Amino acid sequence: MQRGNLDDLLAFLAVARERSFTHAAAKLGVSQSALSHTVRELEERLGVRLLTRTTRSVSPTPAGERLLQTVGPRFDEIETELAAIRELREKPAGTIRITATEYAADTILLPKLAKLLRAYPDIKVEIVVDYGLTDIVAQRYDAGVRSGEQVAKDMIAVRIGPDMRMAVVGAPSYFKTRPEPKKPQDLMHHNCITLRLPHGGLYAWEFEKGGRELRVHVQGQLTYNTTAQELNAALAGLGLAYVPEGWVQSYVAKRRLKRVLEDWCLPYSGYHLYYPSRRQPSAAFVLLVNALRYKG
Repeated sequence: MQRGNLDDLLAFLAVARERSFTHAAAKLGVSQSALSHTVRELEERLGVRLLTRTTRSVSPTPAGERLLQTVGPRFDEIETELAAIRELREKPAGTIRITATEYAADTILLPKLAKLLRAYPDIKVEIVVDYGLTDIVAQRYDAGVRSGEQVAKDMIAVRIGPDMRMAVVGAPSYFKTRPEPKKPQDLMHHNCITLRLPHGGLYAWEFEKGGRELRVHVQGQLTYNTTAQELNAALAGLGLAYVPEGWVQSYVAKRRLKRVLEDWCLPYSGYHLYYPSRRQPSAAFVLLVNALRYKG
């Protein structure tokens, strides 16, 4: 393939990912008109339209989406390999993008990365808080952090934290006018603080006891998209929250929160760092994995 054809593909990928000729042109350092001309020539050479253009937006056609999903990751792999080669003669450097839940970012990633980042100032880490099951390849993340049960089988998974438990908690003031729930089904009669997931649905609270598993679709007056805000609302006496045990232990000990349904909240596999098995890790990424690895 001629070098010019590769440049045309890179131009198309930039526009398809940015969904904008203006943003893609700024990223590539070329004029918008030159970029538009390049993409149009590629479409003519292939004999198929790759982008749908309107006055307000740009989006890939079915043919463009196929090209984006098949060719895009290959260029990413090439760039990763080149970065790895450069690091053979340079000190570890580069930006590592990770998607994680808020609790994992605060309690696992930040404490463990502190020493690494001080020792290697040329390594940068971008952490994006997300409660969905993000496709890290499609979204161009280097890795993700989720509990062990949520990691896809085709990923390399490295345990970075101990087993976990969830906790249902409420403030003493909340329970002054309401009885404590004795079983998960009782939550349907309580004001529960709910979590909105990225796809739009509400998170169902999960319980297990004696081999019996339950998912309860709770309801309440308050809904947030972060767990930390759920905890703050519970502390204010505005309802029951379902949050990681580690976040509430100190509040329970100080009697600022009361824990209920503890016997229904069994331990489950802790956080894992996961990334594509076909990826050739850079020196910076290897250092990060070793820094995060759970040593028991």
